[in-house]
Amino acid sequence: MNTDTSKGGVVPEPTEPSSGSVATDTHREKQFFGQPWGLANLFGVEMWERFSFYGMQSILAFYLYYSVTEGGLGMDQTAALSIVGAYGGFVYMTSLVASFLADRVFGSEKTLFYSAIVVMIGHLALAFIPGYVGLSIGLVLIGLGSGGVKTAAQVVLGQLYSHTDPRRDAGFSIFYMGVNIGGLFGPLITNAIWGWGGFHWGFGIAAVGMALGLIQYVAMRKTTIGAAGHDVPNPLPKSQYAAWLIGALVVVAIVVALVATGIIKLEWLSNITALIALIAAIGLLAQMYTSPLTSAAEKSRLLGFIPMFIGGVLFFAIFQTQFTVLAVYSDTRLDRNFIGIDLPPGLINSFNPIFIIVFSGIFATLWTKLGAKQWSTAVKFGVANIVIGVALFFFLPFAGGGDNSTPMALIIWVYFLFTIAELLLSPVGNSLATKVAPEAFQSRMFAVWLMAVSMGTSLSGTLGGYYDPTDAGAEKTFFITVGIVTIIIGLVIIASKNWVLKKFIDVR
Repeated sequence: MNTDTSKGGVVPEPTEPSSGSVATDTHREKQFFGQPWGLANLFGVEMWERFSFYGMQSILAFYLYYSVTEGGLGMDQTAALSIVGAYGGFVYMTSLVASFLADRVFGSEKTLFYSAIVVMIGHLALAFIPGYVGLSIGLVLIGLGSGGVKTAAQVVLGQLYSHTDPRRDAGFSIFYMGVNIGGLFGPLITNAIWGWGGFHWGFGIAAVGMALGLIQYVAMRKTTIGAAGHDVPNPLPKSQYAAWLIGALVVVAIVVALVATGIIKLEWLSNITALIALIAAIGLLAQMYTSPLTSAAEKSRLLGFIPMFIGGVLFFAIFQTQFTVLAVYSDTRLDRNFIGIDLPPGLINSFNPIFIIVFSGIFATLWTKLGAKQWSTAVKFGVANIVIGVALFFFLPFAGGGDNSTPMALIIWVYFLFTIAELLLSPVGNSLATKVAPEAFQSRMFAVWLMAVSMGTSLSGTLGGYYDPTDAGAEKTFFITVGIVTIIIGLVIIASKNWVLKKFIDVR
């Protein structure tokens, strides 16, 4: 659908100073690790939101397929992994809703604030409403809210810098550290609470984390964010509010009816979510490319972004298997005994954040020191796909082993490689989306990037359906096939670097 114009005429072409002036004012004030002080507040709220989100997600698959006597819902494992993948994809897909609200209704900053409140309510629903009702309400609310926080927070962060500020990638890497501090402690604490009091207590502690994030954000809101994110680039006429709201409710009702009646099977959800994300990304890119508000240079950058989008999809399809394939692997194949204590399987999700916290500052420093000499975005993306593809080959010597036969050292090493690949792609992709975004569609362009994450995350649930740890031959074939495909994609992206740089014009 086209939302370029408001009732009564074409929206005037936005100008650069709205983000540049914020950055200039911030430079005169105290800084946070050499960055605008607003980064500290966004760092904090995102940290607590990720604490709640990853804490909940680390136990979600087990809640779905563990038996009722173990506190779970007793769901078929394939269906459970499809739901986990689809849910993860849905979280990123809701960036479409968030970008619409940010660009046309609230502005990015208010969208961030309201979304954090929705996340907290969703965790409370999971904690206090039992069974499938609480699951449905909780996952929908958390998905909607988390998509809003992820989209709006990074758009606001991007507006703290001018488009040519060399600190930009470093700032996003520091922000990414906050994401992963939350990602570290969320699974640790949630799994501990799950072991002590059950799944619903784990969901409850996630709600507490989001509440702390809201308190911190409100306390620092006025003094650190300033004017960033307050503009509404393309306001929606109030006369159209009712039509959009009714349309949204109709779509939700149709989806609920299709799933409830079994017309859409649970096992299909991950594929359906991935397809919707692809259609949405194509539609958004086409809409921005054909819009009269998009300049020729901006259109060129949109074309250059396409190979990065494809690389992001393949990368996240592998990376997000930590909540599907690797969750099952940890539950059934990993030796989790540590000094006589049998660790919960969800704790493996804390390894990646530990490595991120250690290495994100190193990568931020590296990119800052190298400046214009650093790898271009295409090279970073290509190498990231190659590294994560190679990581899968380390599972091969243990294929077909018995229950709890794989040493913990293997999964730690694999997660280390996952982390190096992630730092080469994820924060760089976040930064890239804000750099190549047409001025009139800043939030919308970030939503396109999140569609790559959505597709990849959804496909991680699909991959879970093909993984069979009980068959050594099938397990080897799975890891070899997925690894080789990912490596080939990485090599192709590296080979396209000159074309991409040409299309990006003044963006590396």
